[in-house]
Formats: sequence, C-alpha cells, structure tokens
Amino acid sequence: MVNIGLTKVDDALAAKHPGLQQYAACQSHAFMKGTGTFVLGTAGFFLLQKVIQKKLPYPLQWNLLLSTVAASMGSYAVTRWETMKCNDLWILSETGAVADRTAHTALAEPAAKEPAGPQKTSYGDVME
Repeated sequence: MVNIGLTKVDDALAAKHPGLQQYAACQSHAFMKGTGTFVLGTAGFFLLQKVIQKKLPYPLQWNLLLSTVAASMGSYAVTRWETMKCNDLWILSETGAVADRTAHTALAEPAAKEPAGPQKTSYGDVME
C-alpha cells in the first residue's frame, strides 16, 4: 500500500532520506498487520460468541456488532503500536538517536506572591 506511493517520490528527496524505503515497508507491514488483526479478530470473537450464545441467547445482529467493534478496537491498537515502532525506526534512521517515549512533566514552580496595589502591563497601562 505505502510502497506504491514511493514510485512518485522525487529522487532527490529519496536520496536526502535514506530510511524512506525502510519506513514505507514498515508502515505497509503495520497496516497489513492491523487488517489481519481485524479479520481474524472478527472471526475469533464471532466464534467465541457462538459458544457463549448457547448459554446466553441473543440475536445474531448483536453477535456481529460486538465482534466487529471488538475487532476494530484490537485492530486500532495493533496498528497504532506498529506505527509507533515505525516512527521510532524513522527517527533512528534520520537522527541516529533512539526516540524518547517517556512522559515529560514540568515541575510546577511555587506561585509567586503578587504585590499589593496596581500593576503595570508591558504596554505601560495600570491594572487595578
């Protein structure tokens, strides 16, 4: 899928980014893995619900709906995870450094006490 679009990429751009071919192959693999997860997940959830349906009967439309929704969520999670790995590969090939996925939290500084009385803005206006 993604590899087809590479034929339209300018040669100068492809030379500037040597990891482009590898990134496109990785993205294509991620999308195919997500599609496979959706198909196999739908079938698996459908069969699981058929087994459960013997003890807890409910209409077929709900069986199909629940299978599709559950497989969609699983497919999204797999595709997102694989795409993040591809992005890390791209960053590694471009910069030579491993991507940092840790959460950056800024330390909150204690609030400074406001002086009593009127304040001036950066334009020289007096605020009350």
